[in-house]
Amino acid sequence: MKIAEIEVHEITLEYVDWIAYQLNHFYGPVGRTVYVVHTDNGLVGLGEGGRTEPQEVIDQYIGTSPFDWMGDETSLGLGTAMYDLMGKFAGVPVYKLIGQKYRSWVPVGSWTVSTHPRLMAETVEQYAAQGYTWLKYHLSPFENVIDQTEAMQTAAPEGFKIHYDFTMHGTDDHIFELLDKLSQYPIAGCFEDPLPGEDIQGYIELRKRCRLPIVLHHFPMGATYEVLMQPADAYMLGHSKIGDAIRRAGLFAANNSPFMLQNVGGTITRTMTTHMMSAFPTGTFHFFGDTETWKSDVVKERLEPINGFLRVPESPGLGVTLDRGELERLENLKLPKQEKWIIKSQFKNGTKMYNIADPDNSIFMVRPDRSRLIPMSYNAPISTEYWDDDGTPAYKTMFERIEREGMVLER
Repeated sequence: MKIAEIEVHEITLEYVDWIAYQLNHFYGPVGRTVYVVHTDNGLVGLGEGGRTEPQEVIDQYIGTSPFDWMGDETSLGLGTAMYDLMGKFAGVPVYKLIGQKYRSWVPVGSWTVSTHPRLMAETVEQYAAQGYTWLKYHLSPFENVIDQTEAMQTAAPEGFKIHYDFTMHGTDDHIFELLDKLSQYPIAGCFEDPLPGEDIQGYIELRKRCRLPIVLHHFPMGATYEVLMQPADAYMLGHSKIGDAIRRAGLFAANNSPFMLQNVGGTITRTMTTHMMSAFPTGTFHFFGDTETWKSDVVKERLEPINGFLRVPESPGLGVTLDRGELERLENLKLPKQEKWIIKSQFKNGTKMYNIADPDNSIFMVRPDRSRLIPMSYNAPISTEYWDDDGTPAYKTMFERIEREGMVLER
C-alpha cells in the first residue's frame, strides 16, 4: 500500500449562530485545510490542519506507505490521515495503533471568548444543554472576571465548571489574591497559565497555595524536565505532532500527571484527539478542540458529548466518512471579512476608554499589555461594548483619534 494522491482543500467555516457575534469580532472567519489521501489500493484517509503544509512537506508522503509514518513527527494533519489509513488497512480503530485503551469515554470541554457577562451566561446555558460540563475561555481585562463568574454561576447547572485561561498573566493583578477570590465560586474549576511559563518556581509556590488545580500549557523546556519538578496539577499539549504527543504521554504517565491535547479543528481532529486520549495512561484531563463552535463539517458523523464525555469510535481508522458535497460547499464559501472595530469600555466611576480591535491581531483582546499602552486588571470595575463602524461622524472621529493616540482615556 502506497500513497498515490493527496487532495488539499482549503475551507472556510461558519460559526454557530448564537456565538458568531463575539467569535467574529475576536477572529473573523476561520479557515482550515482538509487532506483527502488516496492509496494505490483504493483506501481513503482523512486529515485536517490549520495552515496548509508547504508542498515540499506534502510531497514527502507521496509514494510512501502510511505505516512509514507511525508516530508521525512531520505534520499533525497529514499524520492523522496516515493513521486513518493504517487503521482501515488493518481493520482496527486508530487507538489500537497507539497503545492499550485506558478509557472508552474521553472527557471534553467547550470553548468561548471573553465577552459581556450576559453573553457568558448564555454560553454556559447553551453548552450545558449540549452535554458539556466544562467551559474554557481566555480572560480579558476589557471585562471584569468576577462579574462574568457571578453571571455564569447563576446560569450553570450543578457540577458545571469554568476553565480560566490567563494567557501567562499580562495584568497588574496580584495573582495569588485573584485566584483565591475566584476559587470561592462553585463554578470555578481550574486555572491555566496564571504566570509566565518560565516562572517554574512561581508555579510550584502557587500550586501549594491554590485550592483549585493549576494547569500548565506553555513550557519553558518543552514539557520535559520541568514536569518532574511538579509545577502544576495538570498539563496541556497544543497541536503537538503525533510522535511528540506519544513521547510526552509517557513522561506524564511516569510522573502520574493528568494531561490533555488541545488540537483545534473539526470532527476529524476531534476524533483523532479522542483516539489518542483514550490510549494515554494519564490522559484524563478534559481536552479542547473548538469543534462545537462551527456550524457544519466535512464528515457525516459527529462526536457529541454526554455528561462531558465522548465515546471512543470502534470502527476501522478514525471512524468518520467524507461528506464530499459539504467539503465542496465549504471550499467555495466566501464569508465577509470582519473589519476593525472599537472596544468601547466604561469604568464604574464614569471614565471611558476606547481601543481598536483587529481580528488579525486577536491576541490584543487578552494581552493588551503587549501593546504597552496602559496597565490593566482582570478585576477592574469595567464593562465593554463592541462599537462597529455605524457610518456616523462620531465613529470616524473616534477611530481616527485612537489611531493617532494609540488609545483614548477620558472622563
